[in-house]
Amino acid sequence: MTPTIKDVAAYAGFSIATVSRAINAPHTVNPVTLEKVRQAINALGFRPSPLGRQLRGERTRLIGVVLPTLANPVFAECLQGIDELAAAEGYRLMLMTTQYDADRERHAIETLRAQRVEGLILTVADADTHPLLDELDQAGLTYVLMHNDTVRRPSVSVDNRQAAYDGVRTLIAHGHRRILMLAGTLAASDRARLRYAGYSQAMQQAGLEPAPALEIDFNADELVPSVLAHLAHGASRPTALFCSNDLLAMVVMRGLRRAQLDIPRDMSILGFDGLAMGELLSPPLASVSAPNREIGCAAWRRLVAYLDGTYADASLSQTLPHRIREGATIAAIPDASGGRFMNTIRTPA
Repeated sequence: MTPTIKDVAAYAGFSIATVSRAINAPHTVNPVTLEKVRQAINALGFRPSPLGRQLRGERTRLIGVVLPTLANPVFAECLQGIDELAAAEGYRLMLMTTQYDADRERHAIETLRAQRVEGLILTVADADTHPLLDELDQAGLTYVLMHNDTVRRPSVSVDNRQAAYDGVRTLIAHGHRRILMLAGTLAASDRARLRYAGYSQAMQQAGLEPAPALEIDFNADELVPSVLAHLAHGASRPTALFCSNDLLAMVVMRGLRRAQLDIPRDMSILGFDGLAMGELLSPPLASVSAPNREIGCAAWRRLVAYLDGTYADASLSQTLPHRIREGATIAAIPDASGGRFMNTIRTPA
């Protein structure tokens, strides 16, 4: 069985944090401790080559960042937060994107490891069951996840299920009963799956039947005709759409306008992410808002604290607050008596 950093820590008699610091930042560890960690690594055969060089005192001050795409401003906002702090602290960043593709994720991580990065900040398809992250755990390479909502690994995110639940409750409070969720491929995003779970919970608690998510290509900039026809026509078409991200909501809004539907009179739209550009639309996009730049900053602070051995919080995951951003893309619909539904469900400020 391949030895892990936990095995090295147990053998040497130190904490995992101390061993990680000896591997990734040997200049911060006293020589006696460093020698004991070195002896444990040699005895157990724990020898990832890039980290072995670091144990001899060489530092790259290079941090790898792996993101699905920069076409979605969510990740660009996170990267901005990381870059500002990294520059201030004398680190360099090496960025790779994966386009939500598992093979590209592996290539990106292997490439960055070969470049001797001291740590990684990344967003992956599935944080809980990801073999590449298991390999990083075994190798002892320090990493922090962004937007991946998991308690099993070091991560910074919003509570995606709760945030989606709060957003859908907002739609229900405006009288909507036929609510459909649109998402990218659920298999490619644990975040989308958690948001669908929140949508389903809100619908069921309101006595409504959740519909299967309508899955759309992450990278599509147009709705295909069959999807547009499904949304725009028929007596049972939804009255409200919950989109798993703001970019998808914008694509949907453009498609519905081309189908001669008015937003929000004919259909209400709720996005997820809180992109600033959404407020520039006409009408301004309502959205479940996440603090994207701060997620990047928090991930950076945590990674550096791990590398320096100063991180004291025992929890692996850090959850930042979300809020519901009001917009003009949600309208109340009439009840059976011809009145208007009142917003009787409290939502976050």
